[in-house]
Amino acid sequence: MMQFSCHCGAVTVQIAKMPAFVHACNCSLCRKSGAQWAYFAPTEVRTAGVTSSYVRTDKPGAGAQIHFCAACGSTTHFVLTPETIAQHGNTVTGVNMALADESQLTGLEMRFPDGAAWAGQGPFGYVRESVVIGSADQPQSS
Repeated sequence: MMQFSCHCGAVTVQIAKMPAFVHACNCSLCRKSGAQWAYFAPTEVRTAGVTSSYVRTDKPGAGAQIHFCAACGSTTHFVLTPETIAQHGNTVTGVNMALADESQLTGLEMRFPDGAAWAGQGPFGYVRESVVIGSADQPQSS
């Protein structure tokens, strides 16, 4: 079990297990919200605290409702929109792994999907090769 919080501590997120990988997407929403997503079954994620939410309107069929702390604005997680759940079921919840200390993620693969070029359906490409968090080939935060 891992637990993270937003910057001010008002919202907490617990996950039942380590993710298989983390996505650092380059789409405008992920870049501007500072999100690095890991994906879980909804039953594997618990959240507590008051959040506000946002559903993007710049791409058709937006499937995710992004949640952020109502006090400090930190992006915490996403859930699927009701429309997506109606079509595909409640299959995934995303957790912003940027909330974790990097040391907690050592050894995980960081992937770089090209969300900026993705039309919203079908597979997407990657903008560069993946790296292992905490390894010598990983770009350092500044």
